[in-house]
Amino acid sequence: MVEPLRRPVRPRGMRTFRPVHTSAGLALVLALALAGCGRDEDGGSTTLPDPMGSWAVESLTTGGRTLHAPESARLDISRNQAKGNYGCNGFTAVVAFAGPSAVTVTPGATTTMACADMDFETAFAKLFRGRMAIDRGPDRLTLKTADGSTIAMTSTPAAPDAPLTTTQWTVESLVSGGTAASLPAEAAGKAWFTIAPDFAVSGSLGCNRFSAKATVEGSAVTFGPLTSTRMACEGPVGEVERTLTELFGSGPLTVKIQDRALTLTAPDGKGLTAKAASAAE
Repeated sequence: MVEPLRRPVRPRGMRTFRPVHTSAGLALVLALALAGCGRDEDGGSTTLPDPMGSWAVESLTTGGRTLHAPESARLDISRNQAKGNYGCNGFTAVVAFAGPSAVTVTPGATTTMACADMDFETAFAKLFRGRMAIDRGPDRLTLKTADGSTIAMTSTPAAPDAPLTTTQWTVESLVSGGTAASLPAEAAGKAWFTIAPDFAVSGSLGCNRFSAKATVEGSAVTFGPLTSTRMACEGPVGEVERTLTELFGSGPLTVKIQDRALTLTAPDGKGLTAKAASAAE
């Protein structure tokens, strides 16, 4: 006797899988591939660099022309503020991000030195204000104004600040009331000083050489009595020398170093800015 055919019994809880058509399978593969985009090999998401950070300015485009930046032109952006250098003069600004694609810039303080490339500095200051669009790349940042002008930058590794001691500092400007004025042409490059590891100071006031002993406490340096040569110094060079002599003898000076730039400021707001000599110098 032939037994009737019986349908196989499926255990409870076991799902039945239906065959997937070729077109549906291809769609599934594409979906999984797209879902994998934006992740690195370690499983983390890959994102474009944040506009916050240190950027070296490469060029400006405005009014149908391209202006190439001086080597020292840079921009450091944090969450709420920015600071940088137009190429010679320093500046600060308040920044407010509108998502990842726009930022509004409100200019703050700036130094007012007469510089070699004032054409670039003036254009940079004019562009870096108001609402700007953000275009980011792996190691690039471009800010674009409403009229299509751009500030092109590239990421730069943070360089260590020059040390206060063992560095030859050349005085570039005198500060008064938050405004820095570059040294007269007759005195430019002539005033400099070095603080040795034992805090012995030596240098030139622009005309006479001098020496002193310094005391460093936290972020302040105090110069002891100055000993100097006694040449008669007249005109702008003599005026710079008298100003520096008075500054060095005014008591504790607040020290601020950023990259290769030094600022010494007295309690009354007077001070100086100086630049670290390069290895070639």
